Amino acid sequence: MSVASLPISAVTQAEAGSNFLLPALSLGQRELVRFIRQRHRVIGAFLTPIVFWLLIGGGMGSSFHQEGSTGAGYMNYFFPGTILMILLFTAIFSTISIIEDRREGFLQSVLVAPIPRMSIVLGKVLGGTTLAFGQGLIFLLLAPTVHIHLTLISFLEAAGFMLIVSFALTALGFCIAWRMTSSQGFHAIMNLFLMPMWFLSGALFPISGAWVGLKIVMLLNPLTYGLAGIREALMQSHEAGLWATLPVDLLTSVAFAGVLFFLASWIARGRTAADLH
Repeated sequence: MSVASLPISAVTQAEAGSNFLLPALSLGQRELVRFIRQRHRVIGAFLTPIVFWLLIGGGMGSSFHQEGSTGAGYMNYFFPGTILMILLFTAIFSTISIIEDRREGFLQSVLVAPIPRMSIVLGKVLGGTTLAFGQGLIFLLLAPTVHIHLTLISFLEAAGFMLIVSFALTALGFCIAWRMTSSQGFHAIMNLFLMPMWFLSGALFPISGAWVGLKIVMLLNPLTYGLAGIREALMQSHEAGLWATLPVDLLTSVAFAGVLFFLASWIARGRTAADLH
């Protein structure tokens, strides 16, 4: 059947789908190519969390006792938190490219193209999500070194949570980077806002042993539930001090990712002061 014989509505829907998905996939592919060509980003996003894992885990292992854990002790407990750190670092590094693209003029060229702004947001977020998820999976393969025995079900459950958290963190980084004019300012916001979110997610210490006020903040932190889902999938044990179950962790993480994506799409619709630089 030729295109001319198709109903006008079908042709319009096909064109609309092409105008939405193709630019998004192209922008996502561009993020992957850029990442591969910049090897310092690979080293910074992947090796830095591993160094944290070894130094913090090794330094605190002798003074930390996690009930029900195996001989790996704190290294075992800190392993899911390190996965979350990898996802966070990679998502942050990937969204810095928004500032660089605007400075180089590439982003302005994309913005004037006849494509939906949501397609641009989806492309950037998918690119960062793929990078973060891929590096997280590589580190996940080290789980047996700390006596975390992976099964097919536990691997798929953990990978599912990692994918959702990667999408959410990349969308969050997009929301922050879109209005930024310098990478220095972006790093300042990261240190002030994003890193505390990681600290207060239960990555370093369990919620059950935290001060009451700090425990409330941790329970309000959406990353807490993403990390709890990863930890429960890997260790098949419920996070002490957290009332939520695995389905609640999943629904909270999905809602967090969805809200951030639509927030990023809304922010990208308007003009910002960064467009004048």
